[in-house]
Amino acid sequence: MMHLARPFLLSAALCAAALSPVHAEMDVARLKAAIETSFEADYPRLDALYRDLHANPELAFQEVKTAAKLATEMRALGFEVTEKVGGTGLVAIYKNGDGPTVMVRTELDALPMEEKTGLPYASSVKTTWNGRETSVAHACGHDIHMTSWVATAKTLVGLKDQWRGTLMFIAQPAEEVGAGAMAMLREGLFTRFPKPDFGFALHAIGGFAHGTVLYTVGAGSSSADGLFIKFRGRGGHGAMPQATIDPVMMAARFVVDVQSVISREKDPAEFGVVSIGSIQGGTAQNIIPDDVTLTGTVRSFKPDVRDKMIAGIQRTAKAVAAMSNAPEPLVIVTEGIKAVINDAGVVATAEKALRVAFADKLRPIPAVAPSEDFSEFVNSGVPSMFFRIGVHEPERVAAARAGDGPQLPANHSPLFAPVPKPTLQTGVTAMTLAVLSAFDGHAKGK
Repeated sequence: MMHLARPFLLSAALCAAALSPVHAEMDVARLKAAIETSFEADYPRLDALYRDLHANPELAFQEVKTAAKLATEMRALGFEVTEKVGGTGLVAIYKNGDGPTVMVRTELDALPMEEKTGLPYASSVKTTWNGRETSVAHACGHDIHMTSWVATAKTLVGLKDQWRGTLMFIAQPAEEVGAGAMAMLREGLFTRFPKPDFGFALHAIGGFAHGTVLYTVGAGSSSADGLFIKFRGRGGHGAMPQATIDPVMMAARFVVDVQSVISREKDPAEFGVVSIGSIQGGTAQNIIPDDVTLTGTVRSFKPDVRDKMIAGIQRTAKAVAAMSNAPEPLVIVTEGIKAVINDAGVVATAEKALRVAFADKLRPIPAVAPSEDFSEFVNSGVPSMFFRIGVHEPERVAAARAGDGPQLPANHSPLFAPVPKPTLQTGVTAMTLAVLSAFDGHAKGK
């Protein structure tokens, strides 16, 4: 097992970057060059860390070894580290004079699925999850995020002559199940530790080339609510349906009819999805059951769209039951992860620096449908920016988009495999400049 246990040394490149006093105008081009030179020198050790994390993934709230590795790295850099915040989460604080507190978050957890990339450092880990044995894989990019997080911390410490304030690096458990951020908040994240003035997080994303940085203003991801419906009927023999009230028929009708809420009641210009993920009922082919349950997910970007869809779901379920002269169904919508709302001011300040560094590879994109519980930190009053970085070879992306090559594996695919070095370099460069822009903008009263 290899990881970055020894303190990083301040590279000559980073020393050379400290050319001007704190709060002078950011020389983004020279900072970028220094960051990338430092990254190149550090990469062998970063690559070892990345491969170690990738090969040894852990599931939500089981990330004991993963958190310990990151705690070791951060202590070596001079951070004050508190472990076991929200279960397996950790908080690393680095104080550098008076100024704002800037938060950078990474996730710790992996997914309960088998990896099929064939990489020499592919995961072969198996564990118990929900009472069953399962494979475990970093198929969402959290290993990229963690390695970028450590390298960004090292870079910012090396550039401490360029900023004043406090770094708050948090490693959050259980993002994949949408519970880790809230667990940390419930254990006093913003009361035991400084409440951040600004927050940042990044996410690797399939379908885009490495070297690309993607951002949104406003909603950057969807809210995610859970849906549970039980249709209650009267069971009986499958050959005599007239003597029953068939909940299977009600469930089937509902699955089709509920989509009219999306197609006819919701503004087609606004994002909203209702998807049924499971239908459970019955015990034999010739028995009509007493009840059938459905579970699903409701996704949206805006609260008014969410409210409209939930009202439509409830109305449709009741109407389907009434058509069958059945008892009123049980409909439960559980509020889940909220949408991540990127702060316009934080994004605008970071965008200026990132535009210099990445030029036309910095691209605004619409909000994406998958949810992200970084929103819990944002909704706790932390103006933030959540951005994404591409992971694939540019030629493969171009071929896939032109129809001349296979579609690229997306996040959560067993084949998801970022190209490590350029993806990490993009993540470290972009995150470092974004954090520096927040310190710089605060100092100038922007």
